[in-house]
Amino acid sequence: MKTVYDIIRRPIITESSMEMTDSKRYVFEVLNGATKPEIAEAVEKMFKVKVAYVNTISMKKKPKRMGVHEGYTSEWKKAIVQLTEDSESIEFFEGMK
Repeated sequence: MKTVYDIIRRPIITESSMEMTDSKRYVFEVLNGATKPEIAEAVEKMFKVKVAYVNTISMKKKPKRMGVHEGYTSEWKKAIVQLTEDSESIEFFEGMK
C-alpha cells in the first residue's frame, strides 16, 4: 500500500516553479506509477488543502557524459498541482520566496 510520503517524493524548487506559486500552482516529483487522483489525494492529506486539478509529465531519460564515461539520467514523473481559489496556500513554499 502506498502512503502519501511514497507518492510525493519532493517539491521541485526552480525559478519557474516558484513563479507559479503566486497562482496557487505547485510542482512535485512523484512516484512513477502514481495516478492523478492518487496525487491529488496525497497533496490534500499532506498539506490540508483542496486540489482543483493535477497535470503530470513523464520526464524521459537523457544521455549525459562525464569525460569518457557515458550514461543516462534517471526517468521520473513531475506533477503540477492547481489548488482551488478558496484553498489556503501551501506554507512550505511561502518561506521560499
